[in-house]
Amino acid sequence: MTRHIVQVATLGFPRIGPKRELKTALEAHWAGKIDAETLLSTAADLRGLTWARQSDLGADIVPSNDFSLYDQVLDLTAMVGAVPAAYGWSGESVDLATYFAMARGSRGDAQVCEHGHTHGGGEGVPAMEMTKWFDTNYHYLAPEFTADQVFRLGSTKALDEYLEARAQGIETRPVLLGPVSYLLLGKTRGEAFDVLSLLPRLLPVYAEVLRSLARAGATWVQLDEPCLVTDLSDEARAAYDHAYRVLTDVTPPIKVMLTTYFGALGDNLETALNLPVQGLHIDLV
Repeated sequence: MTRHIVQVATLGFPRIGPKRELKTALEAHWAGKIDAETLLSTAADLRGLTWARQSDLGADIVPSNDFSLYDQVLDLTAMVGAVPAAYGWSGESVDLATYFAMARGSRGDAQVCEHGHTHGGGEGVPAMEMTKWFDTNYHYLAPEFTADQVFRLGSTKALDEYLEARAQGIETRPVLLGPVSYLLLGKTRGEAFDVLSLLPRLLPVYAEVLRSLARAGATWVQLDEPCLVTDLSDEARAAYDHAYRVLTDVTPPIKVMLTTYFGALGDNLETALNLPVQGLHIDLV
């Protein structure tokens, strides 16, 4: 008789900490009470505890890069270098100051609202627009795209955290928001255009990240495509097919777990089933 072994996989894990350590550290950093090094050390400690706890509880597949100092969409914006010009990014790695300027605004003589975001005034730059994360009580910072948008690697966070977990003896499956959902969740600036027209410029950065993970030893990556549970046009479905065929061609041998959540695939089921990925997670709740 053939025995089938059931594996337990975690798609992501709460990052705030059992005693809200991340929130405490962030607020202390923003208030000038602790420096960036202390904040990042606290974040690393929380990641280590999270990976160890999942492993100790029996999870066979543990995620990495699901941790964020603010939100996972902003992390992706940093990864692909889609930093709006207003934040004065130099084009090198997106540093913590630029990251938090996008998240909270840079003060200047601007006014700060009760949520810690800067709005209007003097030389201050406002935060990026906060938008509801699907049908949840959470929010994300909407990416901003222009017709001449340029994408380039601005953060190695996914690779860094994979290697960080491996150094602790825990093999993980890195998590990234997928390229099509990332574009669909964004907004345009300036002249009107279809955000999906940016896909050919975006995919090389994803390919670069996936290749770096494969070289480091990762065998699987989780690509989250929550927009697959929404109403999609034929053009959007075609974009999914194009994106994953391109990534499959340029990023062997890493395997892709395509992940959807917040609803049923519905009319997009055939699209998802026909994508050249090695695994598909669907929401059955």
